[in-house]
Amino acid sequence: MPYPRFAPVLLLMSLMAAIAPPALAREPTDEEIERLLTASRAQSMLAGIQPQVEAMQREQFAQLTQGKTLSPEQQAEIQQIQLKTSNIVRQALAWESMRPVYLDVYRKTFDDDDVKAMTRFYESRAGQHLLDRTPVMMQTLMVAIQQKMIPQLEALQAEVKTVSAEPLPAPPVSPPEARKKPATSSTRKKSTSSKKSSSSKSGTATKTTTPQKEP
Repeated sequence: MPYPRFAPVLLLMSLMAAIAPPALAREPTDEEIERLLTASRAQSMLAGIQPQVEAMQREQFAQLTQGKTLSPEQQAEIQQIQLKTSNIVRQALAWESMRPVYLDVYRKTFDDDDVKAMTRFYESRAGQHLLDRTPVMMQTLMVAIQQKMIPQLEALQAEVKTVSAEPLPAPPVSPPEARKKPATSSTRKKSTSSKKSSSSKSGTATKTTTPQKEP
């Protein structure tokens, strides 16, 4: 069988196709991303975050003023600051403000195929069921985590109580000075004899130095 003349050309084309870089993934359009956001209920989830953030801020304000006696003017001023803070949070987390952020993040994170695949899933019955059951699932998961952690936390609390009940070590002291040795019977005898000898010497010296009267 004769060798085809165009075989080298076919071989070359096959090699070029094998080593050619993969086609760049297409960037999703805003319409495709918005369809995914709608299917995944992104707007309603964002709305559910706002009360949580506001509750955290109220707790922070309460911690800042805890144990402090505030005048009525100070309390009114703090309430005004809390109101301003809540308004800032609501404006920042409003869907009109966050929609461009969502579009930009999704565009940089996923390609067109990813967005279409996720959209198909969330628009399906299984995807909608997942969204419906996710809040309940998260609550159940948190309870399970707490039940798992409670024995370990109780053990740690017992350990802390044990450590706190132990007496504290004595504070360090400077090196003690040289202590005087207690006097023994032999040292007492030596001291007594030395005192006697010194007294006798002093008496003798007194006698010898006393001038005699002339007749």
